[in-house]
Parts: sequence; C-alpha cells; structure tokens
Amino acid sequence: MTALTPMKRWYALGAAALLCGLAAGPAVAAGADHPLKKAYDPLVSAAAYRHRIPVELVHSIIKVESNYNANAVSSKGATGLMQLMPDTARAYGVVDPFDPAQNIEGGVRYLKDLIKLFDRQTNKVLAAYNAGQEAIKKYGGIPPYRETRNYIQRVMAGGYNKPLITTRTPIYRYYDDSGKLVLTNDYNLYLSKKAR
Repeated sequence: MTALTPMKRWYALGAAALLCGLAAGPAVAAGADHPLKKAYDPLVSAAAYRHRIPVELVHSIIKVESNYNANAVSSKGATGLMQLMPDTARAYGVVDPFDPAQNIEGGVRYLKDLIKLFDRQTNKVLAAYNAGQEAIKKYGGIPPYRETRNYIQRVMAGGYNKPLITTRTPIYRYYDDSGKLVLTNDYNLYLSKKAR
C-alpha cells in the first residue's frame, strides 16, 4: 500500500468531505458551515490551540480568504487556505504554501504576531491581515480601503464578532474512568480522553 503525502491525504479528506456535503443536499446549501470546514478542522484546531488563537477566528479568516480552497491564488499572489503572501510565507517557515498544514500553521503564527502588535483589537488585526501592517501605521488605524473594511465585516460576521481577540489558555474538561471531573489545558490529553 502506498503512503499518501500530507498534501494528497488532505485532498482526499477534503474531497470526501465535499462529497458528503453535496450528498446532504439543501441543508448544506442553506447551512452556515462550508462542507470542507470539518475536513480542515483538525489542522485549524491544532494550530489555533498551539498558539492560543480562537479556532472560530481562524475558520472565519479561511472562509473569507479562500473559501477553504487549498489551491487558491489571488491576483496579488497570495496562496493557499489563509492566502499568505510569498514574503509572509517565507518569514513563517512555509515551504509549500499549498500544503494545508503548512499554510494554516504559518497563517496562525502570523495572526498571533498581529494580535500582539495591535493589542488584540480585532478590527486592526483583521485590517493588518488584509491590507498589511504598514497600512495600519500609515493611517493610524483602519485604512480607508473599501476592500479592507468589507473584509473586516465579513470575517467578523462569519464567526468571530468580538471587539478583542481572546488569547488566554483555554481549559478543557472531561470525566476520567472513575467519573471524576478533570480540568486541563492540554488539548491533546483532552482529545484522547474525549475520544473514549
């Protein structure tokens, strides 16, 4: 049996999720979630929890940036799920921007730096992600670009409508085999216990 490369494995997973979504019919067409959201959620969740970024924010950015198309290329040269510009991708160690795992990891790390730089203010972080940090500095806030203002509204309407981005460590809860409540900040431990 031939092992799939990470990229082929995610394409296969994405195709399966898309087929499942299409098979669902009108509920998917009218529903809030994109059929590929579930396919990419393990990568998004792992990167988001690792860097303490809200999962909903990352999903909303991906939805607006690429509509979950790992092969997306913008007219300005941004690539992949999180639409990383070539310089940004290189700066965050992304060798293959079309590889979903690398693209999401690089995008989340970049987002984390923007959150620090702009004091967790959602609108400024999103404006910097869309228009670049220099545009925020140049205008002393949100630049007067229609595209950027629309981008902020679309991302916030898509699942993260909070003025500040929460970056605290999340606490997960599960019950152990004896029925005792366990609180942990270890997401992998939580997942392993929850799966039982």
